[in-house]
Amino acid sequence: MQDATAVPKAGENVWLWLTKIISGLIVFVVLTIHLIVNHYVAPEGLFYYDDVINYFKNPLIPIMEGTFLVFVVIHSSLGLRSIILDRNPTQKVMRVVDTVFVVGGLAVIVYGIWLLVYVAGLG
Repeated sequence: MQDATAVPKAGENVWLWLTKIISGLIVFVVLTIHLIVNHYVAPEGLFYYDDVINYFKNPLIPIMEGTFLVFVVIHSSLGLRSIILDRNPTQKVMRVVDTVFVVGGLAVIVYGIWLLVYVAGLG
C-alpha cells in the first residue's frame, strides 16, 4: 500500500508543489467571493453589456477578477504539468511542456488583464 502523505512527485520541486497547493486555496477563496459578489451584489444579474460595464466600474471588481484569472491559470498549469509528470516524460519533453505552459499562461494572463482594463474603462 502506498504512503498517503502529500509530497511533491518526481520532477516537481517543493516550490512548484507549494505554489500549486497555495494557488488552489486562493482559487477557492476568490471563487467563493466571485460567486457571492455576482449573485448577491448584482441580484438581478448581469444580462446586458451596460450592466457588466457598470459592474466593472467598481475598482474592486477588476482586482478580484484579475486575481481570480492569475491564480486559476497558475493552478491549472501546474495541475496539468503534474498530470503530464505521471506519464514519466523525458527531460526534453518536460522542457517543451514547461515552455508551452509558461508562454501560454503568460499570454492568457496578459490578454485577460488587458480585457479587464478595457471593460472597466481604466485604459
